[in-house]
Amino acid sequence: MKSEKLGLILVLLGMGLFSIQDVIIKLIADRVSLMQILFFRASLGTLLLICFLWVSGKPIKLGSFYPKTAMFRGVTFFIGFTLFYVSISKISLAEANSLFFSNPIFVTIFSVFFLKISIGIHRFFAVFFGFLGALLIIKPSLNNINWYMVLPLITAISYSIGMLLAKKTSDKDNAFQQSFHIYLGGVILSPLVTMVAKYGFPQYENDQTKFLFMPWEFGEIYILGMLLIITITGTIGIFLLVYAYNIGSPQSNAPMEYVLLFYSLVLGFFIFGDVPDFLSFLGIVFIILSGVYIFIREAKREKLVAVKKER
Repeated sequence: MKSEKLGLILVLLGMGLFSIQDVIIKLIADRVSLMQILFFRASLGTLLLICFLWVSGKPIKLGSFYPKTAMFRGVTFFIGFTLFYVSISKISLAEANSLFFSNPIFVTIFSVFFLKISIGIHRFFAVFFGFLGALLIIKPSLNNINWYMVLPLITAISYSIGMLLAKKTSDKDNAFQQSFHIYLGGVILSPLVTMVAKYGFPQYENDQTKFLFMPWEFGEIYILGMLLIITITGTIGIFLLVYAYNIGSPQSNAPMEYVLLFYSLVLGFFIFGDVPDFLSFLGIVFIILSGVYIFIREAKREKLVAVKKER
């Protein structure tokens, strides 16, 4: 099988695992601490990463040539995905994931500042329609706004910044090192946040912040089993994506990631009875088209740059 096709298959499998992970988190969100979920994911991810490097004979390098940047990425990813998992406990999977998939829009915008890449008229309209799609899903008004729908956008922003920083530091830090730095943020910050919230700010516990205060569960077999499935699906999903991008082209793989929205729509309907309204569905379509178009324009730009270099 050609590496390009294998890469696409791995993306499909990886997104399938992520959708299973999201479903389980949504199912147990009211019964277990989100900080415990993030800690389990990060801990097992670190263990599997080290095992993979050892078995494959690759050097186990976990440090960074850019320690401050690595720390910043770890913190931003932790905050971003904490907010994302809070959101999927309150809104539909399809809405949360579609809002998160606005990240190509933010990558395009932040590239101007991080990588000094200009935005042409085509990308400008792609960004415009992407934001329009987000507004159709959120449907903000002066009197009422669902703030849980804003959280995936914050996740998209943190993810975009993290990816751009990864690109800037990829000359010395490889993908495995960068993955470890993200996991390390979860391992350290998850228990720390729980302790600070529980013992430092107990007066702020309410329905919106209870995910910070919930006790960690170690005695219920069902919960531990669900945590194990979350960590395995999430970690293997990440590895599949990393490998897919190693053997296939980003221009082919990246648009295929939107299959997660299809998985979310189907699973959300059959498991939770979630059916996005017409405006939300239209917004999902706008975000998908915007993201795919940005990837297409990026592919054309890279080919043009390559041709100029050859000349």
